[in-house]
Amino acid sequence: MNTRKLFGITFAAIFGMAMILAGCDSVGTNAAGNTGTLEVRMHDAPANYDQVNVSIKSVEVNNTKDDTGWVEISSPQKTYDLLKLTNGATTLLGSKELPVGTYEQIRLILNKDGNNVVVNGTQHDLKIPSGSQTGIKLNVNAEIKPDITYKLLLDFDASRSVVEAGNQHSGVRYLLKPVVDATNEATTGIISGVVNPADSKSFVYAIAGSDTMSSTKADTTDGSFKLIGLNEDSYTVSVDPSNEIYQSKDTTGVKVTVGETNNIGTIELPQQ
Repeated sequence: MNTRKLFGITFAAIFGMAMILAGCDSVGTNAAGNTGTLEVRMHDAPANYDQVNVSIKSVEVNNTKDDTGWVEISSPQKTYDLLKLTNGATTLLGSKELPVGTYEQIRLILNKDGNNVVVNGTQHDLKIPSGSQTGIKLNVNAEIKPDITYKLLLDFDASRSVVEAGNQHSGVRYLLKPVVDATNEATTGIISGVVNPADSKSFVYAIAGSDTMSSTKADTTDGSFKLIGLNEDSYTVSVDPSNEIYQSKDTTGVKVTVGETNNIGTIELPQQ
């Protein structure tokens, strides 16, 4: 399968003086116009499991180039089934008013326990390597503007994050090595459409060059699909059916425009 390109985010430059309160959770003393809101939402790429459950302890952003400026956005203390967050579905991880300025990084801190994968009806614990317990860090270099809400989309790629353990992990069958991409919703667009027939149980990919930039699984009832968080570009939409009686099909030259949904209609899959 094509690999996904990890990439950071650059927001538009702000007007006015930034008031950075490093490491401070409270922004109530800021004058009007000196704060903006960061909203963090999560979605997922599909995977061939019954469930992929991750337990998120907290979400933080950093307004410095080192580890001294972390500010907590939220503390969900909640387990999310990533496979419910496909085909355009997202979940709110947190929203917080912040002093205007540049936030260099965002990180998700996972709980050590409560992470698991369900394979063919059997639940297996997901062991998190020690490095990941300090947080999944992403460089975002986000500029927060006064009185504006920015929506940051985190794509937690279940298919690449769950890894079968090697012999060195005695008694552990699966590891969780998180792979997360970030995009600014305000600078992205969407591709939507329908795969026919719906019982092809198709995976759908948006590919730019050799990189898969977004993926989902078409609805098994009506075949509808939605690929979100795409930068403005031209894509190949590749449909890969799980039902082996149908052939895969590519649609090239699919344009994405910021802030718009390009509905490409129905993709008819031929039988083998």
